[in-house]
Amino acid sequence: MEVAVTVVMVTWNSADHVDDALTSLQSGLTGLSWRLVVADNASSDDTIERVRRRVPGATVVQTGYNAGYSAGINAALAVAGASAAYLVLNPDVIVGPGAIAALSNELSRPGVGIAVPLIRDERGQVSPSLRRDPTVLRAMGEALLGGYRAGRLPRLGELVIDPDAYRHATNVDWASGAVMLISHACAQRVGPWDESFLLYSEETDFALRARDSGILIRFCPDAAVTHIGGDAHVSSALYRLLVHNRVRLFRKRHGRARSVGFWMAVTLNELLRSHRRVNRAALRALMRPLTQPVVPGLGQR
Repeated sequence: MEVAVTVVMVTWNSADHVDDALTSLQSGLTGLSWRLVVADNASSDDTIERVRRRVPGATVVQTGYNAGYSAGINAALAVAGASAAYLVLNPDVIVGPGAIAALSNELSRPGVGIAVPLIRDERGQVSPSLRRDPTVLRAMGEALLGGYRAGRLPRLGELVIDPDAYRHATNVDWASGAVMLISHACAQRVGPWDESFLLYSEETDFALRARDSGILIRFCPDAAVTHIGGDAHVSSALYRLLVHNRVRLFRKRHGRARSVGFWMAVTLNELLRSHRRVNRAALRALMRPLTQPVVPGLGQR
């Protein structure tokens, strides 16, 4: 029987957070029929035992190794069955009451295929989760001004900073992949997630491919979630992967000349901040060919 929402969760040693995430689904999905599919990337803790205790009917897919976020999503979708929509959800996200019903309402709008919520951090502060298209000018603006300062100027920053942008429902270029409700039609049209990204930029790639095919991405402030947060800006391994994949994604979508300009702008950003360990790690990654993978031990996004 078709359900309204299939929750797709990718886990890797997620025991510290997964109980709270799964508990929140009951109120977050109020009024909707749903099922849970978890793709586990070879957790060495008791993540899967916790999933089975909390949601006994969950389907668990064991990838057998640390396959990455995209591969986990693809593995889960392969066994998900018929569903009106798919909720891609990080295991460290707490879903607010009624949040997914609000996102589902946005999917009923003509042309909308992806709906994203308002994300708050652990302190209850709004996280700037909305993004603009990556461009050379925006990458240079972020290098020279910093991401937050550049984000106040739409032409110069990828990060959307303006508080007003988070108060009203609107169409966006793309957004954080921690929570995304994707319609069945969108999933079918866009196809599998690109597994070459492993972690970071995979949601950007999926969202921009959706927009390439004419699908709209809708931000819904009435849907609120809490994202406990990841390790990207404190872990050198994760941050260098984030930066490396950001350049790889741009190269995938643009010609050589513009891609060289983007690489130069991103490299300048890391060079100007190279007094920090994570930026030095990113610089080393940027010196590698884009075809050479950067593979850390993966943590939370």
